[in-house]
Amino acid sequence: MNIIVAGCGKVGTSLISSLVDEGHNLTVIDNDRKILSEVTDVYDVIGVFGNCVDSGILMEAGADKADLFVATTQTDELNMLSCFLAKRIGSKHTIARIRSIEYNQSSLAFVRQQLDLSSSINPEYLAAHEISNIVKFPAAAKIESFSRRAFEIVEVTIRQGSALHGLSLKEMRSKFKSKCLICCVQRDDVVTIPDGNFVLQSGDKIGITATPAQIQEFLTDIGYIQKRIKSVMILGGSKTAIYLAKMLEASGVSVKIIEQNIEICHQLSEELPRSVIIHGDGAHQELLDEEGIDSTDAFITLTGMDEENILISYYAVQRGVPKIITKVSKDELLSTAEKLGLDSVITPKKIVSDVIVRYARAIENTKGSNVETLYKLMDDNCEAIEFKVKSGSKVVGIPFKYMKMKPMTLIAGILRGNQAITPSGDDQISLEDRVIIISSGQHFSDLDDILR
Repeated sequence: MNIIVAGCGKVGTSLISSLVDEGHNLTVIDNDRKILSEVTDVYDVIGVFGNCVDSGILMEAGADKADLFVATTQTDELNMLSCFLAKRIGSKHTIARIRSIEYNQSSLAFVRQQLDLSSSINPEYLAAHEISNIVKFPAAAKIESFSRRAFEIVEVTIRQGSALHGLSLKEMRSKFKSKCLICCVQRDDVVTIPDGNFVLQSGDKIGITATPAQIQEFLTDIGYIQKRIKSVMILGGSKTAIYLAKMLEASGVSVKIIEQNIEICHQLSEELPRSVIIHGDGAHQELLDEEGIDSTDAFITLTGMDEENILISYYAVQRGVPKIITKVSKDELLSTAEKLGLDSVITPKKIVSDVIVRYARAIENTKGSNVETLYKLMDDNCEAIEFKVKSGSKVVGIPFKYMKMKPMTLIAGILRGNQAITPSGDDQISLEDRVIIISSGQHFSDLDDILR
């Protein structure tokens, strides 16, 4: 497809990387020549220098022929206006990055309707939502939901001395009577879609798929369920922190936010009357100790500095905090965080990339199924995709034990009406099912693509 991305900041560049990997034809717009040059040097894209609300620049970028126009500049209003103009010029679909807390759901719906936006994205809100899910399920390093939460994929790391160490998947299912499916395993830097003979080891990061209740039961059986989180300490008073605090307050969790900018502290106090706001530098260990870091149930670092987030999260590890969640934006620091034992790492720009890649695959698809949900798993080495099956699909009615699928591909779950099915060899796909596919090293835009 022909796609235009306006704005080459962190989110824009991450999105450009993902869309190039998908094989799309990309044109990028930015009003900073240095940034534009850096992007065009690294990626096979066409660069256009200029303002993305200039109709001449939009025409030069090919907005009249674009299948998708995405605006990810730092300014909400600029993004909305550029999408509006691109749509009027001829772009088929438009997506605007809209971050402001002032735009609530009802006002956003009005804006999307009036500007004819296909969609809007808010990286901070999406990151807060993902963190909130992990807080609700602290045994997990990452949680992704499908089919209106009928299915979940949970990433956990097998600990030293775990009951799973040394078990094959066949033995695991027999020993724990579990209906859960281990759908992917990352060992060191290698990702595997395992079969029943695969033997688990401590240190493996595994993806577990099933209904939320089944996952809860399985993690309880293997001793991974932690107590419910009742108190959270957040470092940094960012937009993400505000969204997250509101979500946590609504679920009855007590929230304490540490922020060193006094003006931001005043804003936080107005926005979050039920949260405790502390003015101070969270990089000082004495302050963290005074505010009770060793008695909090979860510690979340959301400052704008990755290095600070990682180092202070590591201090929280040393203080024995049960659950630690770290925001990291720089790809090159992700492995450092993991080596320090920080298993719950949130990267907002990657969350946005997943959303837009899913949207791009959905509008590209013209076959017998639609991409409903798409997530990247195992440090982006694996994909989980949810398809809705429509007439014309070639996979309908074939028992899985007879289905010839491409390697490193797994059918992980089926939602049929309100029935959640963890598939076996005798199951088959029906029209209108929602089907979850796990794959590594491949990109699927249609369910039929899984067939050899």
